[in-house]
Amino acid sequence: MPLRPTRPSNPALPLATACLVGAALLSGCGVPPELQPKPGGTVPQPSVSPSAVTLPPSFSLPPSAPPSSPGPFPELTVTDCQGRPSGDQIIAAVRRKSSILPGSGTVTVTRPPVCAGTWQYTVLTVAGREPLQVVTKGAPTSLDLVTAGTDICTVEVRNFAPPGIRITAGC
Repeated sequence: MPLRPTRPSNPALPLATACLVGAALLSGCGVPPELQPKPGGTVPQPSVSPSAVTLPPSFSLPPSAPPSSPGPFPELTVTDCQGRPSGDQIIAAVRRKSSILPGSGTVTVTRPPVCAGTWQYTVLTVAGREPLQVVTKGAPTSLDLVTAGTDICTVEVRNFAPPGIRITAGC
């Protein structure tokens, strides 16, 4: 006579047993010894913030001086570079640092430079070619060419460019 497999009388019994065993194992958990407060230890107290300090009425701060030179642009989004650098400075940097643009001929700035931090993103066109995306960084007078081409999501751009540049470039 062949043996027939038997089923438990209640199909929910194995699930209930597993839940009970899991709950029993987790119920013994508490704060680990290394995270419990040490007996006799000092409890840190919050320090007084500068805004909570009361100054005498006769006290006044000297006027703040305007920054000597404009700082970098915000990094999370791109913004118009306001001519710092200009499209011509971008073209000159690409010609100086690579051979991707012709030495002569018309190069048009399709998208003027947008900035994030000290980085810039620009789109150029040359007759008979696909649009050329350009990523540069640095001061307008000494631009450093990071990359130029149709796919500019290089390792340097993906890892080091400000988020605004990466998002605008589609990286």
